[in-house]
Amino acid sequence: MFDYLKEEGVPESLLRAVEEFRRNYAVAEGLQRPRFTYYGEKIWEEAICSLLAGQNLLLSGPKATGKNVLAENLSFLFGRRSWNISFHVNVDASYLIGCDTFDGNRVAFRPGPVYQVAREGGFGILDEINMAKNEAVAVLHATLDHRRIIEVSGYDRIALHPSARFIATMNYGYAGTREINEALGSRFAVLQMPVIEEKQLARLLVKEHPDMSSQMQKQLCAVFYELCAKAESAEISARAVDLRGILDASALMALGLRPLEAMDMCISNKVFDSTERAIIHDSIAARIPRSWK
Repeated sequence: MFDYLKEEGVPESLLRAVEEFRRNYAVAEGLQRPRFTYYGEKIWEEAICSLLAGQNLLLSGPKATGKNVLAENLSFLFGRRSWNISFHVNVDASYLIGCDTFDGNRVAFRPGPVYQVAREGGFGILDEINMAKNEAVAVLHATLDHRRIIEVSGYDRIALHPSARFIATMNYGYAGTREINEALGSRFAVLQMPVIEEKQLARLLVKEHPDMSSQMQKQLCAVFYELCAKAESAEISARAVDLRGILDASALMALGLRPLEAMDMCISNKVFDSTERAIIHDSIAARIPRSWK
């Protein structure tokens, strides 16, 4: 990954600092390179600077901007094991920190993901942090600020490992999301994630499917940005702006499914309003004819 970042134009001084970080804190064993690589030199540079400075990072942006991909790539680059913490209705303090549980014939403490990040010096990926309940937010306040401590009720107070970092993602518009409070927001450096550029999307498609024709690459890119434009103008919902869907459809095409059928399965059919689904289908069919094999 270091070679890739050099080619992208990330300053070598930053990459040397990351290498120094990896020397100071032993690289976790068994790390596997993420399947997808994040493209975007400016975002890489800002994210690396923030993490080297010991800050926590909040990645904010609409769908299909690569927030989780960047978080996974950063964990791998810094050589840290990562814990993905997805906020939902059942995530509370005991889930994040840990709780007592029966282990054989005795009661033992079962550590939660935030506790494990703190102990092992890993990276905690706080997915959709603006869905967190108040009880979960209260745990994060002390963990994320300058104190860098966790109160384990009935056990101990532990300090975060020096290499521990938290990377949160946030996407407005999903059911259950809300505005994060000022106290929580102040504990992060914030990156506004841009929609992937066309040349970078083309690179991603080529990397995933080297034998894809240039014509197909061009039309898939055009479909994606047309759907983005329609969502922005409120002609359709943001549900159809689905980069994962484009990649999933490409995989089906590679197995022999007709392109239009693959795009319907992975894009159009995810929208359950018939009128909206028809608009999306027509937009795709205008770029990818039914006759294409």
